[in-house]
Amino acid sequence: MKIISLFSGAGGLDLGLVQAGNEIVWANDIDKDAVETYRHNVGNNIVLDDIKNVEISIIPNADVVVGGFPCQGFSQANRFRMLNDERNMLYRFFYETIKQKQPNFFIAENVKGILTLGHGEAIKQILSDFENAGYRATVNLVNMADYGVPETRQRVIILGQQQGLSSKMLLTLPPKTHSKTGTDGLHKWISIKQAISRYPDPDMPNNVPNHEYSKYKVEYRDYTAHRPTDANKPSPTILARGNGGGGVCAIPHYNGLRRLTVRESASIQTFPDDFIFYGVRGSCYRQIGNAVPVRFAKILGQELRRIEKEGLLCK
Repeated sequence: MKIISLFSGAGGLDLGLVQAGNEIVWANDIDKDAVETYRHNVGNNIVLDDIKNVEISIIPNADVVVGGFPCQGFSQANRFRMLNDERNMLYRFFYETIKQKQPNFFIAENVKGILTLGHGEAIKQILSDFENAGYRATVNLVNMADYGVPETRQRVIILGQQQGLSSKMLLTLPPKTHSKTGTDGLHKWISIKQAISRYPDPDMPNNVPNHEYSKYKVEYRDYTAHRPTDANKPSPTILARGNGGGGVCAIPHYNGLRRLTVRESASIQTFPDDFIFYGVRGSCYRQIGNAVPVRFAKILGQELRRIEKEGLLCK
């Protein structure tokens, strides 16, 4: 299917969709490092610009719109002003793109906290907005470890389709492939050690790209990115947020001696080893932390192809 990608970042979501056989016809991000990374690894159909400068009319038509929008302006949960809240500009752009382009489907990704903002009023309004734009949508809380990603990363995936499409064309979340215990015919969650133990010591000479790490001291306390990492469990969530000083706080390596390298973090987010990140180290960490895991994105892309291949797409 042809896909419009909004707030594309380094392209984790897009790469997985392309690996499944879909085509990105237009993409956008404001971060110059992320756009350079995208162009070198995913494709040239990305525009480096602030969405305030983008006219929706110039975006090509597509079968699907995808993207993750920030939710800062939802915290007040004023159900009747969310589209007008300036802090929700990116959400509004996503909404307006869907409303004007009328793709058959859309996929929106967000943090788990969006479900509880305003005691649940924010997500109610979001679904109401999508309904008014002509779509029925489902909200899915996903643990990426359940899909073979070596990371207990929980994200909300909103899947939408035009209200006029047949119920047989329902875009649904694919079945889980993994579980914590590996029972019921599923594979056991993949541990961080399984994912990254193949990499050489980054303090020794090597030719692994992006295999450098933050020197931020590993000190354990009960706080995000400061807890011990269990080698036999999936990684904690790879972060894109600051550590209090403005930088990204990389997860401690399970050896307890250092933090994860950029390459190790990327591997946990299931980027291939030949995917090169551009920018300073902190920017690379941030690009990875903001990304949708490639493996999960490919599974979503395969679901889109399933609908297409079965001849159900008949707009």
